[in-house]
Amino acid sequence: MRQSLRTTAAAALVARASAANSTLATLCTVSSVQAALPANGTLNGIEIIPSSVTANAIYNGTLAAGMGSTVDSTTYDYCNITVSYSHTGKSDTIVLGYTFPGPDTFTNRFYVSGGGGYALSSTSTGGLAYGAASGVTDAGYDGDYDSNVLAGNGSLIYDNMHMFGYKALGEMTTVGKALTQAFYGVSSDAKIYTYYEGCSDGGREGWSQVQRWGEEYDGVIVGAPAFRYAQQQINHLTSNVIEKTLDYYPPPCEMDKIVNLTIAACDALDGRIDGVVSRTDLCKLNFNLNSTIGESYYCAASSSSSLGFAFGQRKRQADNSTTSTTTPAQNGTVTAEGVALAQQILEGLFSSDGKQAYLPWQYASSFEDASTTYDSTTDSYVLDIKSTGGEFATKFVQLIDVDNLSSLDNVTYDTLIEWMNTAMIRYSDTLQTTVPDLTTFQSNGGKIIHYHGENDDSVPTASSVHYYDSVRTIMNPELGYNESVEALNDWYRLFLVPGAAHCSTNTLQPGPYPQVNMATMINWVENGVEPTTLNATVASGTYAGETQNLCSWPLRPYWSGNSSMECQYDQASIDSWTYTFDAFKLPVY
Repeated sequence: MRQSLRTTAAAALVARASAANSTLATLCTVSSVQAALPANGTLNGIEIIPSSVTANAIYNGTLAAGMGSTVDSTTYDYCNITVSYSHTGKSDTIVLGYTFPGPDTFTNRFYVSGGGGYALSSTSTGGLAYGAASGVTDAGYDGDYDSNVLAGNGSLIYDNMHMFGYKALGEMTTVGKALTQAFYGVSSDAKIYTYYEGCSDGGREGWSQVQRWGEEYDGVIVGAPAFRYAQQQINHLTSNVIEKTLDYYPPPCEMDKIVNLTIAACDALDGRIDGVVSRTDLCKLNFNLNSTIGESYYCAASSSSSLGFAFGQRKRQADNSTTSTTTPAQNGTVTAEGVALAQQILEGLFSSDGKQAYLPWQYASSFEDASTTYDSTTDSYVLDIKSTGGEFATKFVQLIDVDNLSSLDNVTYDTLIEWMNTAMIRYSDTLQTTVPDLTTFQSNGGKIIHYHGENDDSVPTASSVHYYDSVRTIMNPELGYNESVEALNDWYRLFLVPGAAHCSTNTLQPGPYPQVNMATMINWVENGVEPTTLNATVASGTYAGETQNLCSWPLRPYWSGNSSMECQYDQASIDSWTYTFDAFKLPVY
């Protein structure tokens, strides 16, 4: 489908470009790129360095798997370009990398692919499948942001903070679009459709562009966005503090058993038995975790290693770190203590006076942040402080250049909330990325596809629902609920993916996952085909290969006879996704 879209668009659009009769070889030269650079003074605050340009033609290149897609066997001819710039009045240097398709396949599109973890960009070749030019940026610090946030203990590097927060991608896009237009000789009155696609922090990055550079983008696809950094990152410590408060450190197999029993019990609540809990809201409203007490569990001995910020089930170490563990066989029964731990995790973080601070994960999600480590010297399981949250607490809150907290002694629920509040204020204009007024983007005709795995165990799914509602009410203050949803659906749609984990399918549930989001977005932006549902494909299990239509929030899926799904309005279910963060005096969007 992507290839047919690229070919069809190329036939219609290439004729508009005066460079259509040029070849990649004639265009992909240093002098040609230098001639196409925007003149200094035309992009406010940006000083291009023409002498930094490199240009290299690639023929028959192949691409790795991209966002939600499999490996593309198509080969491409393209031009790799690098160019640097500095900010007016500063001595910094930012390196940009661009990939421009051959002039015969260029479709008047520019594509931006988000990164993940603390890495801002992923690849500059992601647009080739759509006939689009695309780019990446080193943001001026050439590395992951968590290694470049502090100048020293107690001292933030504010330029890096703003570049990672939103500026680097926005500047890369504005330079890239101007360069693209001149490189291909596109008429100044012709449209260069600009798209963004990313998941996890890549999803947050996408929202940063919608909120700060709304006039630059036509279509933005954001998955499981890790926005609201203050609450999101510190929340990774919530399960640990609950464990410490309850003084119970469960064998991982016990918590896995609770999850598997929850999936089995709630599978049929959506009207279909397929191993997928499509309605975690009904599970929350109907399933009693106490029913799992006394159930037996067994897990064989295992050895494993993990890298931070991976997608899927096992992923809770700091970026670029590797941890190896050996766990003996686990054999026992689910305890009342284990269920009490699970229940409190699924209620979310509350202050000592009963005020809610942040969101829980949905029922049937794995308890990854509660994973413990086996201590062979004591033959017991012990606390494993999650460095995703611990590093944020040390580097971003305490401003100490340490990769994790050494202990949670004297850390209470109120401590976590205090850290959240400190970071929320400190990073309100950079990492929070939750500005709900999207007037600039909407008024320029922009479209958003926002998706989130319903059993994401890293970024709570309700985080996306909460932001959607913030935008809905801020953008449509005079409208009632149904009318405001209808108004938002014209340009912004949220889809929850049944059973899916963080930016991926879920090893515990053989559910669907959206694979052709960009084709859907192009069809919406360029052809006006509104996605009332979102296509998703089941990769495994009984229904492998089946295409399912994901419901647009707030409608919820319900199956009849295992074969017919309809999107229903269920007020009780909607209410179960609604949270008020009264632990904070400032609004939390």
